[in-house]
Amino acid sequence: MTSGELHGTPDPLSHVPTGPVPSGEEGRRLLDLVRVVARLRAPDGCPWDRAQTHRSLRRHLLDETYELLDAIEDGDPVRLREELGDLLLQAVFHAQMAADEADFDIDDVAEVTVEKLIRRHPHVFADVEADTPDQVYANWERIKTGEGEERPVDAEMPGSLPSLLAAQKVQRRAAGRGFDWAELAGTVDKVREELGELETAAAEHEGADREGAAKDALEEEVGDVLFAVTALARKLGVDAESALRSTTRKFVRRFEAMEDRARSQGVRLHDLSEEELLRRFRAGR
Repeated sequence: MTSGELHGTPDPLSHVPTGPVPSGEEGRRLLDLVRVVARLRAPDGCPWDRAQTHRSLRRHLLDETYELLDAIEDGDPVRLREELGDLLLQAVFHAQMAADEADFDIDDVAEVTVEKLIRRHPHVFADVEADTPDQVYANWERIKTGEGEERPVDAEMPGSLPSLLAAQKVQRRAAGRGFDWAELAGTVDKVREELGELETAAAEHEGADREGAAKDALEEEVGDVLFAVTALARKLGVDAESALRSTTRKFVRRFEAMEDRARSQGVRLHDLSEEELLRRFRAGR
């Protein structure tokens, strides 16, 4: 019996296509993966796999996540498939370790995820309307708030989360609670405002010993600019983390090309003026 039937309501999964994979094998290979991991963790399984704990696998989880991000950036579907598999293995492995301790198993993980997705997508499984991604996210935040007490906007955010990702997450949550710019122009004006304040602070501290209070003031203004630009990216529907990663890669490619050209011409970058450096850098586009 499904969770919907248990509560006396129509089963929302009745409208979900059977067979989660196009081949019609209905997830058989996923079950094979679960069985393989269980075998590796068995008493006569692999010594390395049996020795692992949730804590010991943390760095592997992080590594696999970043490798998946690289595969997405590369746009290579073959590599993307492989890296998705590596990340999926991490989830199945952690679930198997929990099953070994009689805490929960992979079915429990899937069950809570299915219930959460259905509960938080009433525009698909119920009669709530949401025609845009922004409306969907606003509904998502309202539903999460309704599931318990009002939570801080940074609730359950890991302290190790990179600052740019944390800023995006906090801003999305705040927007879901109604704190957002009505128009794009508002976010653009905010960026200009923060840039002006940073320019003023930099001028006030120019030539000064940038330590203590002076350094703190500049750091705060830089943070305000970054936060405002992150908000602008969100308003434009751009993932700031992906955009910055892409731009960094582009910079590396162009800088290395500029260095190679200068080296072949017997030119040292240190000997070039700022104007010449920029000209050479632009030429590498």
